[in-house]
Amino acid sequence: MFAGAAIGVSHLVQSTRAGADYGWGLVWALLLINLFKYPFFQYGPRYSQATGETLLDGYYKLGKGYLWAYFILNMATMFTIQSAVTIVTAGLAATLFGWTTDIVTWGIVITLSCSFILVLGKYQWLDKLIKVIMLVLAVSSILAVSVAFMKNDTPIPLEQIFPEASGLLFLIAFLGWMPAPLDISIWHSIWTLEKNKMSTKNSLKESLFDFNVGYIATIILALCFLGLGALVMYGSGSQFSNQGGAFAQQLIELYTSSLGQAAYGIIGIAAFTTMLSTTLTTLDASPRAMSRTVQLLFKKEHRNYYLHWMVILTLGTASIFFFLLSEMGQLVQIATVLSFITAPLYAFLNYRLVTSEAMPKKYQPKIGLRILSISGLLFLTGFTLFYLLSL
Repeated sequence: MFAGAAIGVSHLVQSTRAGADYGWGLVWALLLINLFKYPFFQYGPRYSQATGETLLDGYYKLGKGYLWAYFILNMATMFTIQSAVTIVTAGLAATLFGWTTDIVTWGIVITLSCSFILVLGKYQWLDKLIKVIMLVLAVSSILAVSVAFMKNDTPIPLEQIFPEASGLLFLIAFLGWMPAPLDISIWHSIWTLEKNKMSTKNSLKESLFDFNVGYIATIILALCFLGLGALVMYGSGSQFSNQGGAFAQQLIELYTSSLGQAAYGIIGIAAFTTMLSTTLTTLDASPRAMSRTVQLLFKKEHRNYYLHWMVILTLGTASIFFFLLSEMGQLVQIATVLSFITAPLYAFLNYRLVTSEAMPKKYQPKIGLRILSISGLLFLTGFTLFYLLSL
């Protein structure tokens, strides 16, 4: 589930663009951000398995103000994030299926279809569908970048670079959603409890093993997408379009230039299903998180607001399609930057929670993970301050 939510815009769009614009020069950023975000993502399933609660319950225990801060931040970004992932999915659908090239129409159709799937099949369908989609994408991506490597007859430049002032905003956006925004740790804690309802409760060891496999997969695929951009587009003079349909076409051509036109359909479907999985997971997770937040803040434990928030998210996303589509690029940039500058807050809350009295001692992180957590906090906070002071 973590991989399904994480592998989307951050990989297909941001990582590919990083390779196309900077070659292999941002590998350092990709690896560092994955390393330093790791413990804070891991604390989602760790806390839920140890306590039987979501991270949101834990935030509430730390202080009601923290939960209000999450509520406000999520309200500020959830519609833009949902619109961003849906627009990329719609662009791929328009390129592949040809029913209509209108992005808004496809966006509405995809949003309503995903809502129907989630209401009808709930978590069970989502869990099974994500596993198939991730397998298809992993095989096709690794195959594509392997062929691109074999066709490449020039030395691979390994020199790492730090973007100039004009590229700083892209770097921050890249880091903000790589491998995903840190608030996905909250979603993961919710999904952990949902999965436990489906069968015998998984142990902490099993849950962390599943998470680690998904996390490693996101890093490998991010490197694959960056590599495709670097091997096929870097230095070619070509640039990615900001238009959904045109970008989707360029993305598929990246694969087919390596694997040949015969692979067009397979690759297109793999990319489309990947973005569809992200659209599904975000449409499921935000309403679950907001429902639990409202339950805690307003003492409404007996009521489930999942469907209410799904309707709100669907209507808000549709409104952006109709009235703010031309500003989509700017909205996505705002969302990704917000994700980065709020990362230290989520990192601090997650670390404080798993080292507090709310967490049983035997499940608290060991010394190595604590050192990595503190290093990650310093990295995220330092980079955020650097960016804000450079404005």
